[in-house]
Amino acid sequence: MKSMLRSGMVILSVLAIIGFIVPSGALAVKEIKIGVIYPLTGGAAAAGRELRAGVELAAKIANSGMADLPMTMAQNKGIKNLGGAKIKLIFKDHEGNPTLGADLAKKLILDDKVDGILGCYFSSVTKTVSAVCEQYGIPMINGSSTSPALTKRGFKWFWRTTPHDKWFTKDLFELLVGLTKGKVQGVKAVPKKDIINLASACEKTEWGSHVSGLIKEFAKEYDFKLKKSLLYAAKSADLSSEVRSLKASRADVMLFASYTSDAILMVKTLKAQKAHPKIIWGQDAGFEKPEFRSTLGDSISGILTRTVFLPKVMDLKKLAGQVNKLYKEKTGNDLGGASARAFTGLQTWVAVLEKAGSTKPAKIQAAANALYIPGKELVVPWQGIKFSTSGDELGQNVLGSGLIGQYQKGKDGKIGLEIVYPFDVSSADMIFPFAGF
Repeated sequence: MKSMLRSGMVILSVLAIIGFIVPSGALAVKEIKIGVIYPLTGGAAAAGRELRAGVELAAKIANSGMADLPMTMAQNKGIKNLGGAKIKLIFKDHEGNPTLGADLAKKLILDDKVDGILGCYFSSVTKTVSAVCEQYGIPMINGSSTSPALTKRGFKWFWRTTPHDKWFTKDLFELLVGLTKGKVQGVKAVPKKDIINLASACEKTEWGSHVSGLIKEFAKEYDFKLKKSLLYAAKSADLSSEVRSLKASRADVMLFASYTSDAILMVKTLKAQKAHPKIIWGQDAGFEKPEFRSTLGDSISGILTRTVFLPKVMDLKKLAGQVNKLYKEKTGNDLGGASARAFTGLQTWVAVLEKAGSTKPAKIQAAANALYIPGKELVVPWQGIKFSTSGDELGQNVLGSGLIGQYQKGKDGKIGLEIVYPFDVSSADMIFPFAGF
């Protein structure tokens, strides 16, 4: 009997020692389930493929380790503070439908028992999915939805890594002001009267409506004249009347917020109707997708798009080039704004889990609120990731920033994006005015 007691005490002592060595929860956790909700079919399927590929690459690096990549995530095989637990991704297709997105979130939480959620690209879907996460107290990280309203709801279980449209739209107006002051590389100062008249056409969704409102707000603040402001039905079969209205406004600058199919149709219609503004600018989304480039070819030369990542970033950041090589081997394409932000979103999940050392929601919440990832560990050209924990933008990364790129034909004869803003990292002279189609 005494022998049995001594054996039991030894076992308990060993377990106690292990408890001190191994983080709480590590013994029980073999994998961490992350639900990933993206548009994998429908009009934004092209973006969905990019998003998925970016997340999958980040998970592969986190799970298997790649010592040559100068980022903490790549140095461990799995979540080190959870005993090497692996990330398991469970993908769901919201099809661009906010109601479906909310239903999928409930299934992921209640049936799949996910530890957290990543998504959802469409701001309208992110809005409903994050509300479900808030209801159930499940952490959600958003890497690519840019409606400013998402971080103004006081949610305690929602964090956004990407800058939002207010920042991006302000960048556009700073570029226009820079044109008038001779700050744009390769362009002499342009009289403001030559670019003062603006017109916008944005899709009538959560995201597009907010962009439209921001354009109105900044046009007034920067003293530009918004001659026409349109909202059109997303996934339109015809945009002829909208383009006729834009042309009739005689705008010098035309601004758009469109997903892939609408962006392609809009430019085709502008070309068919021989529209000839001095500047065409797209709010990322469809204007940055590989399909936009491959479908429209040389006709997009001179078009601007905001983004958070361009291949030219690789000249500034070695890490971006290393990750881009892996991504290109996987997909055949360079990283873009969607895929780079999706990669960063999953990287943030990994960092949060490492800091939490637990899959308990409260531990994850505390870790996210205290998180800091230095910019040198990111593929995107940001100062880092640090979430706001006070004020009117809870959960918003305060260290992000944007770029504006312009489609130009390179020496190899291929169309690609050059950085034209910020001015201090410009990679080429800006084409101004837009040469037409």
